[in-house]
Amino acid sequence: MPLLTADRVEIVVLVDNVTDTLSSAPPFVTREWVALKRRGMRITAGSALCCANHGLALVITAHGPDGARTVLFDGGPVDYAVERNGTRLGIDFGAIGAVMLSHGHWDHAGGIPQALAMIRAANGDRAVPLLLHPGMFAERASRQADGGVMPMDRVPSPAEWEAMGAQPVVSAAPGTFAGDLFWISGEIPRRTAYERGLPTQVARASRDAPWQPDPLLMDERALAVRVRGKGLLVFSACSHAGIVNVLHHVRDSFPGEPIHAAMGGLHLSGENEAIIPETVRDLGGFGLAHVFPAHCTGWRAVNALERTFGEPVVAPAAVGKIYAL
Repeated sequence: MPLLTADRVEIVVLVDNVTDTLSSAPPFVTREWVALKRRGMRITAGSALCCANHGLALVITAHGPDGARTVLFDGGPVDYAVERNGTRLGIDFGAIGAVMLSHGHWDHAGGIPQALAMIRAANGDRAVPLLLHPGMFAERASRQADGGVMPMDRVPSPAEWEAMGAQPVVSAAPGTFAGDLFWISGEIPRRTAYERGLPTQVARASRDAPWQPDPLLMDERALAVRVRGKGLLVFSACSHAGIVNVLHHVRDSFPGEPIHAAMGGLHLSGENEAIIPETVRDLGGFGLAHVFPAHCTGWRAVNALERTFGEPVVAPAAVGKIYAL
């Protein structure tokens, strides 16, 4: 189905690596404490605030011709972050019509079971469509400096998701969903020489199988929404494919359409700090009005982006921020 056009989009940062309610923000961004005051916070106290955690979860609402549709893009790493932040921010879990898991890593999948429970508690116990890639269920690990491996928490199987109240939709194909207001990419082609995925990652099909290199994470996919008068909003949760590769793929999928903004983890920390210059350089070729770095981007890359593109083009994400576009 063709991607429909939304009149406006609202993005709530449900889970992210950082909190930052003190830094100034552009007019289209509401900071956490402002949002909490609107929700009735009368005393500033730790118990009233959201929490940060290593991962990402975005609640995205697109207002289209047939009304609003809300999608949960990833669930962060753990149940308590979803419950704590969602409750304090007043997330309408009953309005979430679908969940997308961007790729098979624990810091994006771990909070989804709690989110499913909260959605079903609010929607009359209806099953929730959960978009999954068939390549995200293998056991994964990180190769250590001593040659050993550190296993990662596995992504539940489709049957396990179904037992949690999800309606698994397992496919590698691109398409639209949630009233055709959201587009999920196919597998992202790799075309840049410098975006090389996660070199230390290995995977195996079973407990008895040997670990095999798994750097490319071909199960990772992006999300896009078209906004009237602006263009495409692109969400890339971790950008193991490389954010430049992601944006090339979106541009190829929607020829001639402007890409208005890119949001999510850009994975320019750790070993990938080495490719910050090339990434920042090539991002300049997409004509982005905004970049909203989050999660695994890293402070060095955020600084490089802000120095190059300035404000309000670069408006870093943080827990509890609300973006209105």
